[in-house]
Amino acid sequence: MKVLAFEDSFDVQSLLVSGGVDITKIEFKQLWNTENWLEEISRFDPDTLLLDHFIPPTKGLEVLQLLNVEVANNGFKRPATIIGMSSSSMANQRMLKFGAEHGILKMKLPELEIWPRTGEHPNVTPL
Repeated sequence: MKVLAFEDSFDVQSLLVSGGVDITKIEFKQLWNTENWLEEISRFDPDTLLLDHFIPPTKGLEVLQLLNVEVANNGFKRPATIIGMSSSSMANQRMLKFGAEHGILKMKLPELEIWPRTGEHPNVTPL
């Protein structure tokens, strides 16, 4: 699984690891701004794209909208899964409206079923 995250306020990989995601099964890249977003998506060719709604200079919602145009008009390859992530549920709903497969509160990102899991949850003792 290849994951490209556009997120400017926290370390997404650390969040995933702390939530029990097996990051060793993910080729992961985080960018802290959306400069050259189309080139970055094209170069990395992710399976999963994570978009922060409020990231500068081009907000995640605008990236999603412009990506949709590139796919429709220029045959650009769309990542199989796009996840809108924000601390605002209304922002996440807007991402869904424009084609994201998931819209989720940032801190709940590790809870999505798409992630490979580590063998045990760190807070659970086996019987």
